[in-house]
Amino acid sequence: MELNVAFIIFNRPDTTRIVFQAIRNARPDRLFIVADGPRPNKEGEAERCAAARRIVDNGVDWPCEVHKNYSKSNLGCGLRPSSGITWVFEKVEHCIVLEDDCVPDPSFFPYCQSLLAKYRDDVRVMVISGDNFQQGRQRTKYSYYFSDIVHCWGWASWRRAWQKYDGDMKMWPEIKGGNWLRDYFGNDEQVRYWTHGFDACMAGLDAWDYQWQFACLVNRGLCILPRVNLISNVGCRADATHTTISGSAAANLPSHPMQFPLLDPPFMIRDREAHQFTFSRFFRWPLPIQLWMQVRRIPLLRVVARRLRVLTQP
Repeated sequence: MELNVAFIIFNRPDTTRIVFQAIRNARPDRLFIVADGPRPNKEGEAERCAAARRIVDNGVDWPCEVHKNYSKSNLGCGLRPSSGITWVFEKVEHCIVLEDDCVPDPSFFPYCQSLLAKYRDDVRVMVISGDNFQQGRQRTKYSYYFSDIVHCWGWASWRRAWQKYDGDMKMWPEIKGGNWLRDYFGNDEQVRYWTHGFDACMAGLDAWDYQWQFACLVNRGLCILPRVNLISNVGCRADATHTTISGSAAANLPSHPMQFPLLDPPFMIRDREAHQFTFSRFFRWPLPIQLWMQVRRIPLLRVVARRLRVLTQP
């Protein structure tokens, strides 16, 4: 199976250089470079975008089929990755996807390749992730386990799965109105979290990954997660668009090598305990926000909250 890698870059030459070196060491057969354009109101961003592009333009020194999709204008965090990934899967059946701040362990590539081949025709699996947020807890004796939550700091998939992606989430009003998330998660806190995120996307949140999560949920697609963490996100800092908190528990997680040959689990059951741990540590809203969201659900308290906000304004 040919090694296909998509590399999504923007305006950070320093992290781009680090991740590209990992890709260069893996020597993919095909490299797809997806680059967003600069924002016109950001001083110096055009120069930073150009510097990031030069790293990949000048760095391919192995036999490789290179494809470039460079945007002249800024498409944003939603349309640029999603349109770029769609472009990639129009050209190949399977691909590994890395963003410019997701540094993979060398074993990430053969791990993905092995599972891309194994589950190529198994429609139950939609994503292969390199992320493990269990903070050292060993959830399985096998090389990987299954989750219904998509992790996309370094991942791989197939055209057959990405074809289910819908950036507009046209089915969300029906899913929300029928309270289907409650049936799926059986957990009110998680229902509130994902409802808030999906509503935000419908209201214009500039993102693509919530929509990918939604596509996997409505199609009962599983995400494969490795027994050890294979990706370190080095981009959680002030110049990021969304992951701006450098002290985040998910920032700069150490990566570890996967052992081969892979030990495949003999069953395909999602690990609820691992999912709940990840949600409580990395997805759950801080307590003040949880309380505020609860207040907003109660009509009388909403009136009080609005009144207090008026009284405390300078």
